[in-house]
Amino acid sequence: METTAVRLWKRLSREERLAAATVFFREPPEELFGSALVVIVKARHLRPQVARTMAPDEQARALAGVLDPGEALAASLLVALHLGDRRPMLATFLNAAGIPHEDGLLKDESPAVPLGEDAARTGVKALQAAYPGEQVQTYLNTLWLQDPERWAVLERAGEWTA
Repeated sequence: METTAVRLWKRLSREERLAAATVFFREPPEELFGSALVVIVKARHLRPQVARTMAPDEQARALAGVLDPGEALAASLLVALHLGDRRPMLATFLNAAGIPHEDGLLKDESPAVPLGEDAARTGVKALQAAYPGEQVQTYLNTLWLQDPERWAVLERAGEWTA
């Protein structure tokens, strides 16, 4: 399990990084949009105004080519990856683990209690039955990075694979 979002981001394929950046730029978080533009400016050696006027798909391609976008931006991009085409994966895990959610997103009223090992094992088994192993590992690592206390048990998920 990678211990930083940047390290996990670097492990992704170019296609996965592009998918994540594309979802990110559909509705960029206001607090990270400026950081994303700065990363693009530095990577492409552009003027800031040029980066701002680029089409979202161009911005996504530029950002996908950056291996170290910074920890906060990498964490947001990893979440974006799972909110796009991989959203059903979130629902699969949360349903199997018995965690309330809406379309793969945790409900706000859900208490942030640490996930138990039995629930985690059930969720991981459901993921392994339905998705490629690399995607499962990326998702579990992303969850853990978002809240290491709540998802602490996922550090041992690699031991549960058959």
